[in-house]
Amino acid sequence: MSYPHHHHEQRHDHHEHHHEHECHECHHHHHHHHEGGLKPQLLCIAATVILLIACVIIDKRVEMSTWQLLLLYLIPYLTAGYATLKEAAEGIAHGDMFNEHFLMSIATIGALCIGFLPGAETQFPEAVFVMLFFQIGELFEGYAEGKSRESISHLMAIRPDVAHVLRHGEEVSVGPEEVEVGETIIIRPGEKVPLDGVIEEGSTALNTVALTGESMPREAGVGDEVISGCVNQSGAIKVRTLKSFGESTVSKIIRLVENANEKKSHSEAFITRFAKVYTPIVVFAALALALFPPLLSGDFTGTFPVWLYRALIFLVVSCPCALVISVPLTFFGGIGGASRNGILIKGSSYMDTLAQVRTIVFDKTGTLTHGQFAVEAVHPDSCDEKQLLHLAAHVEHYSTHPIGAALRDAFPAEATDGCEVSDVEEIAGHGVRARVGKDLVSVGNTKMMKSMGITWRDCHHTGTIIHVAINGTYAGHIVINDKIKEDSAEAIRQLHQLGVTHTVMLTGDREEVAAKVAEQLRIDEYHSELLPTDKVNQIERLIGHPSDVSRVAFVGDGINDAPVLARADVGIAMGGMGSDAAIEAADVVLMDDKPSKIALALRIARRTLRIARQNVWFAIGVKVAVLLLAAIGLGNMWMAVFADVGVTVLAVLNAMRALRI
Repeated sequence: MSYPHHHHEQRHDHHEHHHEHECHECHHHHHHHHEGGLKPQLLCIAATVILLIACVIIDKRVEMSTWQLLLLYLIPYLTAGYATLKEAAEGIAHGDMFNEHFLMSIATIGALCIGFLPGAETQFPEAVFVMLFFQIGELFEGYAEGKSRESISHLMAIRPDVAHVLRHGEEVSVGPEEVEVGETIIIRPGEKVPLDGVIEEGSTALNTVALTGESMPREAGVGDEVISGCVNQSGAIKVRTLKSFGESTVSKIIRLVENANEKKSHSEAFITRFAKVYTPIVVFAALALALFPPLLSGDFTGTFPVWLYRALIFLVVSCPCALVISVPLTFFGGIGGASRNGILIKGSSYMDTLAQVRTIVFDKTGTLTHGQFAVEAVHPDSCDEKQLLHLAAHVEHYSTHPIGAALRDAFPAEATDGCEVSDVEEIAGHGVRARVGKDLVSVGNTKMMKSMGITWRDCHHTGTIIHVAINGTYAGHIVINDKIKEDSAEAIRQLHQLGVTHTVMLTGDREEVAAKVAEQLRIDEYHSELLPTDKVNQIERLIGHPSDVSRVAFVGDGINDAPVLARADVGIAMGGMGSDAAIEAADVVLMDDKPSKIALALRIARRTLRIARQNVWFAIGVKVAVLLLAAIGLGNMWMAVFADVGVTVLAVLNAMRALRI
């Protein structure tokens, strides 16, 4: 997957300002005249205001013919309207003539022409004003777009500019895209991690705030994976790269966000279609309004100017700017605001779906639990706890099994020095036996105890139970469990509060473990001992009611969950930092491992949709009111301009609320 502006980024790699280029490259909007930023627009507006005031003064002081007045007012008119007229002309040339620029151009040219009709008043200042206000509306929108882009480009700020590679014993600084997989890079304190890799030398604290929104630094040492986009804080580290730049986390995230606006939500897609049909209808309605009443009145020349003026007001009011601009902007802001909190939503269509989620399905391991085993309880029989753990940790010292790791973690390494461990043998499916000092220690499951003819005691704890025997005598057992994440229970509680009616947990784990976790977290239903295909079937079953308005979200850590993530209405990947398959398959990626972020994602989605709806209703309401006034002759051009531009500005300001969470 390569996008045109990625090549372009590489060319500009050593320039500080390549972000501005990027912005406009992925700006699929119809506003090409923000290119130079807001300054030129501001200048243009200021110049127009000054020129307009000058024209009005001259107009009052000096007697002039209509033609001379027209030439006078054309100066401010063209200053303000040049960009709009140009866009309208381009639209006509491309056969895509019905857009807001076209509406504005027609309305203002009409207003300029009214003055030449017999018995009509001149409307020159009005024409200039419409153009001026239109520019002000665009200015606001440009500003708001910039704000949302900034919020998304803070993600872009994670894009590293340089990598220091060790080649032939020398350090070379190159662009990250030139580093091969398997090369060693040096990352000093304060630098961004340019590519995903594994630490070979050194230890440090990594600041992941740009990726996860988490302010706590993550400790990392030799053998730990580091993710591109983090900032190295304390020590210099050498990292062996595992992925090329294009495949690294950072590039993936940037690609996701840049393409977010291609997956349009229903509301957005609807508005785009709406504008296509709506504008031509408005133009013809305005024509009818200008021609029919005068024709019917019998005094065509006398009444035509009045009705033409009303038709022009009708055109200005009916411009769909406020809708066309504010709704996509609202979604854009929502996506930006979410990304600030370490939640990547891959497109506004998923915002729509998220807001309607009423059933959430969780994978257990790695989502609600850490997916790492830890010692939960030690029940010694013939010696003290410390000794029991001590012996077990020794025996498991070289074991690769996660349970071995849990035992080693529970007993600090310093304490294991000074003991002689010999004759280690692993007995598959049973456990490990080894000599510690003079004692023969066996650590394993009930099968091992049986085979050795040792009577063991059962435990009232659920979990994985490891029995220990010393020289053939039972010494006690150790309970090991997968730890539940600190905020899992809180996350489920918040989701219930948000009106999620149904929470489901799916797991490949044993029945009793699943039951215990489900009970602790207050989950509505659970299914255990499932294979990945069974998980897909469960999701199918839950989605099975197409009549339902509510949607089903699946939350997984994504190692084996990709098919389920893809099948659910919304797939949410947990700690998407780990598994690539998850980032690809999911619609929402939570950048850290906190289940409570799901509730936040739902809140953001609902809020964004609420703001979008407010904008739609507000814009339509004001426009209808002014149209009615204009049709009965109470409205004038100034009101029309407010109805259009005022509403656009207010809608844009409202849309910007979506940024703030």
